[in-house]
Amino acid sequence: MYKQRIQVIVIFLLCISSLKTVAQQKSLTRKWTPDNGDGTYKNPILWGDWPDPDIIRVGEDFYFVSTSMHYVPGCPILHSKDLVNWEISGYAVDRYNEDPRYDLHGGNMYLRGSWAATIRHHNGLFYVGFCTPAWDKEKGNFSICISKDIKGPWTRTIFPEYLYDPGLFFDDDGKVYVVHGQGKLYVTELAADVRSTVGQAKLIWSERIEKPQGSTAPYNAYGMEGSHVYKVNGYYYITCPAGGTEGWQVCLRSKNIYGPYEKKVIVQDESSYPYNGLHQGGMVQLKDSSWWFMIMQDRGAIGRVAHLEPVVWKDNWPMIGENGNGKGVLNYKKPIEGNKTSIKIPATTDEFNVSQLGLQWQWNHNPDNSKWSLTERKGYMRLHAGFAAELTTARNTLTQRVQGPYSEATVEMDVTGLKDGNVAGFGIFQSPYAYIAIKKQGNSNSLVVVNNGTVVDIIPGFNHKKIWIKATATDKGFKGNFFYSIDGKKFIPFGNTLNMGLGYDWTANRFALLNFSTTEDGVDGYADFNWFRFHGVNE
Repeated sequence: MYKQRIQVIVIFLLCISSLKTVAQQKSLTRKWTPDNGDGTYKNPILWGDWPDPDIIRVGEDFYFVSTSMHYVPGCPILHSKDLVNWEISGYAVDRYNEDPRYDLHGGNMYLRGSWAATIRHHNGLFYVGFCTPAWDKEKGNFSICISKDIKGPWTRTIFPEYLYDPGLFFDDDGKVYVVHGQGKLYVTELAADVRSTVGQAKLIWSERIEKPQGSTAPYNAYGMEGSHVYKVNGYYYITCPAGGTEGWQVCLRSKNIYGPYEKKVIVQDESSYPYNGLHQGGMVQLKDSSWWFMIMQDRGAIGRVAHLEPVVWKDNWPMIGENGNGKGVLNYKKPIEGNKTSIKIPATTDEFNVSQLGLQWQWNHNPDNSKWSLTERKGYMRLHAGFAAELTTARNTLTQRVQGPYSEATVEMDVTGLKDGNVAGFGIFQSPYAYIAIKKQGNSNSLVVVNNGTVVDIIPGFNHKKIWIKATATDKGFKGNFFYSIDGKKFIPFGNTLNMGLGYDWTANRFALLNFSTTEDGVDGYADFNWFRFHGVNE
């Protein structure tokens, strides 16, 4: 009897352990979903790098545009039916042709692509505007992209003027304006076709914004930026962040587009991710006349995430938070009641089974389109090697966002097409970066881990035809870790931990597929990626 009881207890414990393992696996296969499935949602709406959000409503549809810096295609645009469930619709910029450094010729354009995009819809056309800083010049430029269809094609006009952090606005008298600037804010009128400026920029604000009581933010010498413009009940409203990463959101209002303006802090809250405040974004009015604000929050190396916040009008000010209390919500009733939209999230996993690149992918700088293919070997992403000394100068590094609070991604790679000098693998890209790769020298392959240009571990004579590589990322300390497998089942830790950082300021870390050649003889070598599979947790 005693032995039978022991056996029953052992079986019970094994069952519990098995159920726990299954539960952990199910938890891991989930991705961050803000929709709680019960008519409520949780923040962040997007637990990844979707910075500087701006949103509009066109009929029953919502559109969201974001900054993408040096990644191509640029200016990603998302679509939603309820402001909670979002999918990628496309991009406003196919590639940057105005400077050879976007092709990594004669230098690079890290951080210099699309900044602080603005989106509007007017008379049947979509408009996306953004600025492009240029560190080696006194100023950058400003662009407007126009399309009849949110999915494109888009026509881009590059202005000679530099309108920093632009907020595009169509007034009800037919005039078009951009509010722009950092610290000092300006209004510039545009022509009716939105392809050129009219006259000179006019200063409308130069007052420095003091931090509100209770804020832990350092004193920000730059003041306000990231402007977005609205007209409600005869008032012009300009929403702007102030205080930087640990900052808050300010609103200006006036009866005249050129001022004078009065100011009010409409949200100051860092409680959801101390000590980083909710700041910078745009607001939108729904068909039921309610207003909502999409606002970002810095979450370090994982990125600047988007929060959805209710807006309550008090004394003609758009106050953010429940009952307009100036504080963000964590869980809240969805904006659109009874919406039957199934849960949707931006795409991640890719089996590479179609001939077009998935919208979740962006290249580091402009790609060389002659050196990648989804058709040369059906069901595979083939990356041909280009010559580069190391990863940051290599073209055709294919990336997508890491996500919080924890994410991992795995690839299966066939290396039979590599040539001498090729370095092909998978890892996490930013500055610093790290990856696991096969490095081919002569007729022999080595398995290496490279952490920011330094080989930290190596297995010589690694002559397997296939390899599986896994990378993980977490917001707990911003750590990246790496693993390899020779059978796709048992994964072995390899190398050291990547302390994920933001050497390319304001641009989050990304999972990255790579292949480049350190020798000219290897530029025709290729690596075949069978699939990319993304997993995460939904805490």
